[in-house]
Amino acid sequence: MTASPTTRLLGSAVTTRREDAVDSDAESDTAAATDSSAALLSQLPRPTGSVCFVRGGQGLVGWGEHARYTTTGSGAAGRIQEWFDEVRASLRVSDPIGEPGTGPVAFVSLGFDDSDVAVAVIPQVIAGRTAAGGFVTRIGAAGSAGLSVAPVRTPGRISYADADLSVAGFTTAVAAATERIRRGELEKVVLAHDLVATADRPVDERLLLQRLAAAYPGCWTFDVEGLVGASPELLIRRQGRLIASRVLAGTAWPEHVDDAVAADLLHSSKDVAEHAYAVRSVSDVLAPVCDELDVPSRPAPLELANLTHLSTDITGRLGDVTPTALELAARLHPTAAVGGSPTDTARQVIRELEPMSRGRYAAPVGWVDGRGDGEFAIALRCAQVNGRTVRLLAGCGIVADSEPETEAREAQIKMIPIRDALESAR
Repeated sequence: MTASPTTRLLGSAVTTRREDAVDSDAESDTAAATDSSAALLSQLPRPTGSVCFVRGGQGLVGWGEHARYTTTGSGAAGRIQEWFDEVRASLRVSDPIGEPGTGPVAFVSLGFDDSDVAVAVIPQVIAGRTAAGGFVTRIGAAGSAGLSVAPVRTPGRISYADADLSVAGFTTAVAAATERIRRGELEKVVLAHDLVATADRPVDERLLLQRLAAAYPGCWTFDVEGLVGASPELLIRRQGRLIASRVLAGTAWPEHVDDAVAADLLHSSKDVAEHAYAVRSVSDVLAPVCDELDVPSRPAPLELANLTHLSTDITGRLGDVTPTALELAARLHPTAAVGGSPTDTARQVIRELEPMSRGRYAAPVGWVDGRGDGEFAIALRCAQVNGRTVRLLAGCGIVADSEPETEAREAQIKMIPIRDALESAR
């Protein structure tokens, strides 16, 4: 499915510095960073239809639609990149700032599988903030018109029901997967299940974004066409020739107040092995396009509000050939952290054991600008919002000694960020 791009319509894209943005050092002052994220998100004028990618007080938000494109099938990212290049070519761009995220930007959410729809949106207005300060880009005459901000509304009472794969169905799938792993068919597979929440009133995506950004300032809070979440996992960042990726795999949580979760996780052979698969899947893709690539030999614990993950931060420098951030994200997807290993076998097992479509869950979500710079997270800790209905998804990495009941508990814990955002202060 594709939508006709507007490449024949000439217009302008003008970026200017904003001096009224909240000033903060996101790395040293969490409270100020949270205030900066709130300032960005507070500009979103409507309950739905906006785009967002923020972390630690920096990032981009956008509203209005200059152009939109959807597609399915293999090569979706390449078609989106071509479409974006064509739309930009139709614009007279004035961007004296020239930083990552300035000028026209496409917000992109890819599908997990080839049959899932990928979507890209170029907003009419993009408000952003980097370490150097705030800025705004306006595209076309409509982009220069101010919009009043509608009050943020709460969804009222929330009820939950099983979706396509219940907890019982998930544990059955995990048991089947571990048996296939023990038979030597594959090393790891990531299985997911879903849950449907129904609200009394249509859900205001801005409310979820504000609550997620406040509760998880170290995560990448995102929204593209109703897929809302706060992901702890950065798939790729490209700034010029510099790239970075944060790999997460291996998870634990405290059952008691004195549990040494981080230390236990670092000494868990199951979790360390699961993490190694994910790191290898990322480094194997990045190494051929990098002159330099730093892959730490050991993971570190990343402690979030309700979970601790094994984490590895990979950094590098691209060679003479510099793929765009979107192109790099497409090459990396799916990593072993969300698919499995070997990749093709794991994807087939997912198709066989999951009765539902993942849609854009666990796929790249983020933005790319006209220079090819951008950031893409993996769409985790997220939900698809559609009026009063919210579909939550969460998954777990399955290896030979995975226990179905433990994995089901982990998936439920991973849904807590969205559930809390829906339910708090109704």
